[in-house]
Amino acid sequence: MRGILASSIGVTCAAALALPLAPPAAASAGSAVPVAGVATRTAETADARVDVPGSTQSLPLQSLTHDRASGAVLGLTPRTVRTFSLLGVVWDDPSADLHGRVQVRTRAAGTGEWSDWQDVETHYSEHGADPDSPEAASGQVRGATAPLWVGESDGVEVRVLPETGSGGSGGAAERGAPEPQGDVDPVDVASGEVSALPAGLRLDLVDPGEEGSTEGAEPAEPAEGAEGPRTGVMTAAAKAASAANSALVPLGAVEIPSLTAEETREELTALRGADLTEQQQAKPYIGPRPAIVTRAGWGADESLREKSFVYTSKVKAAFVHHTASGNSYSCSQAPSLIRGFYRYHTRSLGWRDIGYNFLVDKCGRIYEGRAGGVANPVKGAHTMGFNTNTTGIAVIGSYGSKKPSSKAVKAVARLTAWKLGLHGMNPKKKTSLTSAGGNLYAKGKKVKMKVISGHRDGFNTSCPGGKLYKKLSSVRSKAAKYQGR
Repeated sequence: MRGILASSIGVTCAAALALPLAPPAAASAGSAVPVAGVATRTAETADARVDVPGSTQSLPLQSLTHDRASGAVLGLTPRTVRTFSLLGVVWDDPSADLHGRVQVRTRAAGTGEWSDWQDVETHYSEHGADPDSPEAASGQVRGATAPLWVGESDGVEVRVLPETGSGGSGGAAERGAPEPQGDVDPVDVASGEVSALPAGLRLDLVDPGEEGSTEGAEPAEPAEGAEGPRTGVMTAAAKAASAANSALVPLGAVEIPSLTAEETREELTALRGADLTEQQQAKPYIGPRPAIVTRAGWGADESLREKSFVYTSKVKAAFVHHTASGNSYSCSQAPSLIRGFYRYHTRSLGWRDIGYNFLVDKCGRIYEGRAGGVANPVKGAHTMGFNTNTTGIAVIGSYGSKKPSSKAVKAVARLTAWKLGLHGMNPKKKTSLTSAGGNLYAKGKKVKMKVISGHRDGFNTSCPGGKLYKKLSSVRSKAAKYQGR
């Protein structure tokens, strides 16, 4: 991990943890900046500053005539681009679905070799803010495919193959998929009827950069023995994100260290105090706190997110996801992937921050996701309809046909045992959640949900992949054991 993690950081267990529940401040406004001929969100102004690493290239998809034999009607011919490592296809209307296949191939920057064609997961709208929430109604949100990690590349080719109505694999009618919604571009192909495609399709190529912005920064003041931000300076936004964990670690810490069971129980008393029931005070069921890489640890550029934090009242359930970004990454690259997801979520999709509350790599290392404090009930954008009173945990990779590593499964169990234990939740039980609207449950419907659920339990989706979903029973039993149940 290039030495970004501190080996030992002091813990201030006696500090009280504030749980601000006030509504977030209004997002700051700004003018859009054109990138590659496409109007993009205000934050692309950051990409123009030479002192901020990382960038997003937006390339509008074009009509293809040379590739009609494959069924492709839109895409990009092979071309050289600035170096990038992650990509996704984005469109204007977040309510519009892309019925079809998106395939890409990329050229490795190191060898100059082109990859084989790869499919990009097109169904990603179910990852996002709840309908009618301020985040969803910001006017900045867009539709998009899942992000795909391809490694450092400098060339790309794309093709979009709309679904046909003549059977074939994965037709919309065959899958029972909904009719296209929102603004769409009609597609006229002589070979037969095809699904309309969303308007404004473009390819976003993400360079995740190496670390956060230093513009307007003040010197960091990490405690003795703690490693500060890699830049040695902290912006006001970076200080705010770090201060949200101040009850656990000093300002500027890059890792929240693990605790023993006894230390965790002491911390729980310090954090929750009077909020604990008599039973919890007598015998608190909480798993030992696992080590967690902070946003400073994975190199978040805090200028990319909205300034305020949004909280919910408590955490009653955890939803497990996969990122659907592919499995061709090394664990040392995980911080780069997370920086890529973060930029893709904020810059390409228009979300206020990265959607997940936590991420887990295949080596079992846990990372802080959305800012606001790992012990706080931060409201994420991970399970549309069920972001209130829940936390979202994404295992980095695609687990439809590939089994998750045992280390990743264990990490999810350890994280849920601790996070749910902070709120007195039993990983083996069910809880009641109220839907904010989705394709499984209507808005306002009360639903009995397992305290540890998969994304597909709250929304009709393949996430977190069949192989990971099958591991959730093991996660529940392991988490309960970690809690001492």
